[in-house]
Amino acid sequence: MKSRVLVTGGAGFIGSHLVRRLLEEGHAVRVVDNLATGFRNNLEEVLERIDFIEGDVCDPYVCTDAVYGVDVVFHVAALPSVPRSMADPVGTHNTNVNATLNLLESSRRGGVRRFVYSSSSSAYGDTPVLPKVESMEPLPRSPYAAAKLSGELYSLAYARAGLLEAVALRYFNVFGPRQDPNGPYAAVVPLIFRAVLMDVPITIYGDGLQTRDFTYVDNVIDANLLASSQPAGKASGHVVNVGTGNRITLLDLVTLAEEISGRRITVRHLPERAGDIRDSQADLDRARAVLGYQPQVSVRDGLERLWHWYSANPSAVIAASPG
Repeated sequence: MKSRVLVTGGAGFIGSHLVRRLLEEGHAVRVVDNLATGFRNNLEEVLERIDFIEGDVCDPYVCTDAVYGVDVVFHVAALPSVPRSMADPVGTHNTNVNATLNLLESSRRGGVRRFVYSSSSSAYGDTPVLPKVESMEPLPRSPYAAAKLSGELYSLAYARAGLLEAVALRYFNVFGPRQDPNGPYAAVVPLIFRAVLMDVPITIYGDGLQTRDFTYVDNVIDANLLASSQPAGKASGHVVNVGTGNRITLLDLVTLAEEISGRRITVRHLPERAGDIRDSQADLDRARAVLGYQPQVSVRDGLERLWHWYSANPSAVIAASPG
């Protein structure tokens, strides 16, 4: 069924991929983004096909306007990064918690059917148990993780109270095209390819043997679409992992990038950062049962796709895109 949908943060990395897929499937798409971490040119070739609102969902009036006439809200907007949250906990809370509550309340009042919340595997914290299962006690160890968990809990509380349908998706280390490699809070995968293309060292915090469940962005988009379309009795009120179910060390990730690009990468080590976790891996049993989710793109395949994209768009690693 074709719907009118809202994507918050639709000019960002994940949001811009979601917008394109929704358009491909024939949905009417509205985007709200304050362009603080997203870029208008991420949507350049589809701007005429969407309803774009430049605004901040921290503002309840913006939320009210954004959800008007909408069937499904994909809440992707956030202030990302664990290190950023350590430097600015209050700003992280305002953007990731207060804005989520504003949007939930506007969605309830506006008659939105389904709310799909983008959460984070950082909510699990640094427990030694692997893989991470949704029934585990969350033990966030950074303001970012606590804020994403808070938004998740609000979303699911609204669902369990019968105020609207909601699903929370816990993403595991998403990567792919249009992920910004510039700035002090860039993620490791785009930094690796920036190092390749600019022939500069890559900085790894710690020994590089920490593991992550790196997840190509197309898998995440699949999960969002499934979360929006499953029957309410099956999906609403659940938190669901979105990953590949596998893990790889950061050093092995660098080696893979070297094999794919055919170039050597110099690694520079710095001390571990506060708030970082040691190991992460998604259990996907609930994702399969509740969403029918199965990752389609492996880490290697995703890195190959990303390398082809960077090779065709080398300017993407040199300077931050203009807003």
